[in-house]
Amino acid sequence: MKLFRQIVLYMALALGANAGFAETPATASLEALRDGDMKKLNFHSAPEAAPDTAFERGEGGTGTLADYRGQYVLLNFWATWCAPCREEMPTLSNLQTAMGGDDFQVVTIATGRNAPTAMSKFFGEIGVDNLPLHRDPKSALARQMGIFGLPITLIIDPEGNEIARLQGDAHWDSESAKAIIQALIEGAGAS
Repeated sequence: MKLFRQIVLYMALALGANAGFAETPATASLEALRDGDMKKLNFHSAPEAAPDTAFERGEGGTGTLADYRGQYVLLNFWATWCAPCREEMPTLSNLQTAMGGDDFQVVTIATGRNAPTAMSKFFGEIGVDNLPLHRDPKSALARQMGIFGLPITLIIDPEGNEIARLQGDAHWDSESAKAIIQALIEGAGAS
């Protein structure tokens, strides 16, 4: 019975994480670009300020999401034990290769207990070498952002606001995903 209650609670929290999303005139053109896995991408009815909670940078030291102000960020929360993350991560790497630059970055943050050596091994096994190995070892940032379950990917605008969220894995190197990111960079999703 306890397990059943935990499952019900988890599902309620997971479904609640996607509550509050609605199509607005500013996102209507982006909604039209959603196809395949991107149909799971939900745009907020209004931007939500991202917290300034610190995380551990892969190269040492700490960082915050404010470090990425001025560009769109596809922020992916993952873990070394997450099987869907293993499938999704190469597509995030491909998206970074195709579109990463001054206007857009894919940022990956392993949340929870993920040893740096295990994270490096994970990336090595799947052939990813262009994404950051940032960590959120106590899940402080994940909790502040309402992350329940993995993977979860957020789109953060240049002002540091969360504008969209996708729960579960997706093919981020799809034509639909690239079209959405390109439209954001070009200003189609500006409010």
